[in-house]
Amino acid sequence: MKKQYRIKKQRDFQFVFKKGRSFANRQFVVYVKDNKEVSHFRLGISVSKKLGNAVTRNKIKRRIRNFFQTHKDELKSTEYVVIARQPVPNMEYKEIEKSLLHVLKIAKCINNGGN
Repeated sequence: MKKQYRIKKQRDFQFVFKKGRSFANRQFVVYVKDNKEVSHFRLGISVSKKLGNAVTRNKIKRRIRNFFQTHKDELKSTEYVVIARQPVPNMEYKEIEKSLLHVLKIAKCINNGGN
C-alpha cells in the first residue's frame, strides 16, 4: 500500500480517535473520520500484543491491508483506523473480509449498496 494511503503518526491516530466515530463488531473496531483534504482513503491499523507474537500480528495487518487494497474502489475517501480484536488471529482471510465488510456497511462507508 502506498505511503499516501497510510496513517502512521501518533497524532493522526489520536485525531481520528478523538474526532471520528467508532463502529464495531466482535472482530474489529473501526474509527472513521471524514477528510476533505485528500481524495482517497487513509488507513491506520492497530493490533495488540495480546493477539500474538510479531509474526501473527504482521499477518493480521497484511490481511487487513489486502482487504482495503482489494476494495479500495468501493470505499469512501475517509480516514480509517482498524483495531483487531481477539478472534482475528484464528480467522481465515475470507472470514476477515466478511467481518470487515459487515462493520464498514454499519459505518456506511461502502459506496455501492452500503448507503
